[in-house]
Amino acid sequence: MDKKIAVLLMAHGAPESLDDIGAYLKHIMKGRPPSQEIIDQVKERYGLVGGKSPLLAITRQQAAALEEQLNEAASGPQYQVYIGMRHWHPFIAETVKKILADPPEQLIALSLAPQYSKLSVGAYNETLKKALAEADSTLPVRWVKSWHNQPDLINAFADRLRTGLADYPEDERSHVQIVFTAHSLPAEVLADKDPYPNEVAGTITAIVKKCDLGPQGTRWQFGYQSRGFRPGEWLGPEVDEVIEDLGNQGETNLLVIPIGFVSDHVEILYDIDILYNDMAAAKGITLRRTESLNTHPAFIKALAEVVRTNS
Repeated sequence: MDKKIAVLLMAHGAPESLDDIGAYLKHIMKGRPPSQEIIDQVKERYGLVGGKSPLLAITRQQAAALEEQLNEAASGPQYQVYIGMRHWHPFIAETVKKILADPPEQLIALSLAPQYSKLSVGAYNETLKKALAEADSTLPVRWVKSWHNQPDLINAFADRLRTGLADYPEDERSHVQIVFTAHSLPAEVLADKDPYPNEVAGTITAIVKKCDLGPQGTRWQFGYQSRGFRPGEWLGPEVDEVIEDLGNQGETNLLVIPIGFVSDHVEILYDIDILYNDMAAAKGITLRRTESLNTHPAFIKALAEVVRTNS
């Protein structure tokens, strides 16, 4: 009998309706009720992008495409792909119960954040460890820590970037400023020697080489986006600073490529498409964004290769 392997794709999670936002934020804040001001602010953002996040639907599509690709071979391990969210349904603990109800021989834990940080991937893994411990599970687990420079991941981002540039008139493409973005984190990760900034830089370096963009400051820049509500210093430079600088330099076309995210959600649809777009327009800049990876074939292939490598 072929070996049965479960794959758990883990993501942040997002509310499915405006009514969910209070409970969603309370979960993120570890049970502390958020202020009404924060609830209203987040509700406004979700309202502007359709009233809900597409994250869950896209993650399900990614899981289905991955499972199909993993099981293409007539022989070998049989894979079943599950999804679990850290901050909303289906919670990781809920999915663990489903996995253990039909126990596989092995579980592969794969966060959908390609660049490792203890505050992101590390937190997903800790949540999964707690759920397995509470279920008294002895299921063997392979933990995927990082896949920030996986070749097919880079191919997928490079393809999205080339497609985005191709939308400009040919005589304008070489003058378009490209801005890579990734989710900001509290600056304390630097003191803890967290690998996240270096892994973000590694992903960018690989894409820059693939697309022959040259050194930073000529055709491309980088900025952190979507800092949270937590007080204190966060990683920088932030995207709004980059937009300000480019506007002062007289740049008029800006193409954003978010390389810390693999699907559409509010940090893409609101932060980039609305907030940063408005900031850029105020500086006389036309801002566009590359399409998210979502179910790009090269991205699904990247996930499959990561899984197979850890099987």
